[in-house]
Amino acid sequence: MNKRDVYITEVALRDGSHAMAHQYTVDQVTRIARGLDEANVPYIEVAHGDGLGGSSLQYGRSATDELELIRAAASVCSRSKIAVLLLPGIGTVHELKAAEEAGAKMARIATHVTEADVSKQHIHMARDLGMETVGFLMMAHMAPVEELVTQARLMESYGADTVYVVDSAGTLLPHQVTERIKALRQSLRINIGFHGHNNLSLAMANSLAAMEAGTTYLDGSIRSLGAGAGNTQTEVMVAVLDKMDINTGVDLSTMMDLAQDIVAPILPKPQEIEKGSLILGYAGVYSSFLLHSERAAQKYNLDIREILVELGRQKVVGGQEDMIVDVAQNLAKKKEALI
Repeated sequence: MNKRDVYITEVALRDGSHAMAHQYTVDQVTRIARGLDEANVPYIEVAHGDGLGGSSLQYGRSATDELELIRAAASVCSRSKIAVLLLPGIGTVHELKAAEEAGAKMARIATHVTEADVSKQHIHMARDLGMETVGFLMMAHMAPVEELVTQARLMESYGADTVYVVDSAGTLLPHQVTERIKALRQSLRINIGFHGHNNLSLAMANSLAAMEAGTTYLDGSIRSLGAGAGNTQTEVMVAVLDKMDINTGVDLSTMMDLAQDIVAPILPKPQEIEKGSLILGYAGVYSSFLLHSERAAQKYNLDIREILVELGRQKVVGGQEDMIVDVAQNLAKKKEALI
């Protein structure tokens, strides 16, 4: 892989799985992965939206086994490396080993921002398998900067090559991103990355703030295909960085064609900032809760904002999707009692 100023990981085939209700087909993944490889994107993340092993009633059943999708993507990539996400407690080292055998070359081990200690076994396993290893600190807004640094140091001590600040709720403001990245840059010897969501229309601004503060790894999603209002739009990020003379190694023209001709037609709906995704960012709620909350709001005849604000008040985090229905039921009961 040629030297680049910034290394982009394309997350549409994982984070975008949320927006696709986990219904990706082999043909869709193959066509998108082939186009990303032709565009020379360094890393392509492929998995269930909630990571390896995520296909379940709680998180959403996949239409196609994720190992089949990983194999399909790997089979058409000669330049891009396939990455996978694993949340300890959802995925296991067995799924990680299977993903590596299917062609994955990078493991991104994701924990809540205060729970890096549960990543140790999985980071060790990824290193033993010869994979590049990334620590993924989700919901980064929910910890003070000092705690974020402590947790990142743990992941570094376990052997992570890179640690990410993950704005899972799309709630961080640019100066908050700068503060967190600078703190990690001053405290770690390894690479720093940033993963943003666009719920407050700040994903691009936050990615630039992260880069200017010292990140060399940035996540993007073609056509913004991701949870909530989506992620930093990859083809836009490539264009902006190119205008700044930042070398990503990614071919902009190929990315634009791929976004327009192959990705746009499969979108269930345009990735835009609607009422629900805006409240995700405003209330600091996990972006993948959007579809679950929309369904609960419809079932219990509630405004989605009521559910998301209450989830934010209770500081519910990823892995607690079952709480969405509980919150909706309680809100509906309270309303009924007032009638």
